[in-house]
Amino acid sequence: MTAAPTRPPSPRLLGLAAALVAALLDQTHKYWMLHVFGIEARQPVTLTPFLDIVLSWNHGVSYSLFPAHETAGRALLLAGQSVIVAGLLWWLWRVESRLQALAIGLVIGGAFGNAIDRMARGAVADFFYLHTTLPVGPLANYVFNVADVAITAGVALLLYESFFPPPPPAEGVA
Repeated sequence: MTAAPTRPPSPRLLGLAAALVAALLDQTHKYWMLHVFGIEARQPVTLTPFLDIVLSWNHGVSYSLFPAHETAGRALLLAGQSVIVAGLLWWLWRVESRLQALAIGLVIGGAFGNAIDRMARGAVADFFYLHTTLPVGPLANYVFNVADVAITAGVALLLYESFFPPPPPAEGVA
């Protein structure tokens, strides 16, 4: 008896798995930093001349834009985030490229990880403080978390695929 050939998982499944892994890694890291490592009492922890570990609560979105300290504001941010994630899920369901599915999954997982923070803690916990004295604009001081890394990696993969699209399938090949 011969074993059936194994097919790689569908792009949808890959994207959903990436979203789950990204959200779980983010939430596990946040739990560890807050409740095991105790970053609040130990900060800042200097790793390099340009990278520290700190605790920063982001009540808004990227770069703390649109801060929402009240319940209604947080609900509005979550609603907007939900619409974006719904659109990404719609996109994920239609992609055929595994790289694109992975990228979209990373963005969804990162968004979901930050949404969990906003719902559970009222703000998003950020820990990695990237800083420089060079005149490089907003990146001179940037605080982020694992969810933000997943989102950035997903966007970078989408950009990569837009510049280097996969070759079209050969004729007659399904």
